[in-house]
Amino acid sequence: MTPVQSNPAPDRRGPLRSAPGPEGGLGSLMRPYEVMLILDTTLEESSVQGVINRATTGVESSGGTVNRVDKWGRRRLAYEIGHRGEGYYVLMSLAAEPATVEQLDRMLHLADDVIRHKIVRIPQHTGRVLSRSAVESLSVSGPRRND
Repeated sequence: MTPVQSNPAPDRRGPLRSAPGPEGGLGSLMRPYEVMLILDTTLEESSVQGVINRATTGVESSGGTVNRVDKWGRRRLAYEIGHRGEGYYVLMSLAAEPATVEQLDRMLHLADDVIRHKIVRIPQHTGRVLSRSAVESLSVSGPRRND
């Protein structure tokens, strides 16, 4: 008797995988994310760009891709964070592995210029991008840090 090989249902999508790696196993998972940064408003434009460049370089050096960077500019915060009433908002859209996002999270958490950041994984089954108001509410309604 020959073994029966089952095929997955054609309407079910599995995780996105890259080609087999040099070790012979399957590649890693690339997932879409949006990153909201709130930076200190006292920073000069070169310092803002420096934070963005460090984040972008960190993602790309680990095999991820940065699809979009939107600078929203100065906006009023929903509540004061570290005695600051305004922040400089930056929205980044990227695709990366979970380990890369953990490194990015750590880097942003340690950066003195970043007041607050939020990393949101975009569900793949919806295929939509969060609206600005949805991301803003996520970025300022998270748990408070002791600054």
